[in-house]
Amino acid sequence: MAKKVNKRFQELLKKVDKEKKYSVDEALANIKNLASAKFDETIEVALKLNVDPRHADQMVRGSVVLPAGTGKTVRVAVIAKDEKADEARAAGADIVGSDDLIEDIQAGRINFDVLIATPNMMGLVGKVGRILGPKGIMPNPKTGTVTMDVAKAVQEVKAGKIDFKVDKTGIVHAGIGRVSFDADKIYDNAHEIVQTLIKLKPTAAKGTYIKSIHISSTQSPAIALDPKAV
Repeated sequence: MAKKVNKRFQELLKKVDKEKKYSVDEALANIKNLASAKFDETIEVALKLNVDPRHADQMVRGSVVLPAGTGKTVRVAVIAKDEKADEARAAGADIVGSDDLIEDIQAGRINFDVLIATPNMMGLVGKVGRILGPKGIMPNPKTGTVTMDVAKAVQEVKAGKIDFKVDKTGIVHAGIGRVSFDADKIYDNAHEIVQTLIKLKPTAAKGTYIKSIHISSTQSPAIALDPKAV
């Protein structure tokens, strides 16, 4: 099976000009043509930033609500009590709890994709930080997942909010939709994350901030975009 997948990928590579910076329209058309999986592949964008994440003042991290959504069904859990728990349920949270939810997490029952918590519950959440941290689902004020406005947080996640963080090589990876999306929706999502990253540009970052942008689907080669086009 691995050999078949590798051979298929090699054939797809031949259809991509590695020396070319594609326009948005060309890139999106190619992505759709390259998609060959039997499922609706996720489209991902990778943005190389001119920052050094080893320095705290050059760490880029945040969140953005994609205007066209992600195309995924996201299960949201909220750790809150009393009226805040009621607000979370009314906003559409899939799981709401406090000590009982912490016990589930400790037992390995993590049936959610995003975890939101009110600030007064973070002491409790800290008990499972070693479990949540490596999975990338530890609530954090910087991504809006530690908040008293749990209703807004739940609604944003359900609407297509994603979190992002520059990795140690200076690259931000983000899913921006599905192959089945119309091209204009994919463009709108890509444009939104680019504009958000520009707003988060560290003052310590000098020169060209966004050095490169590549777009790919789950099982296709990456295509280089002209950053100015996005």
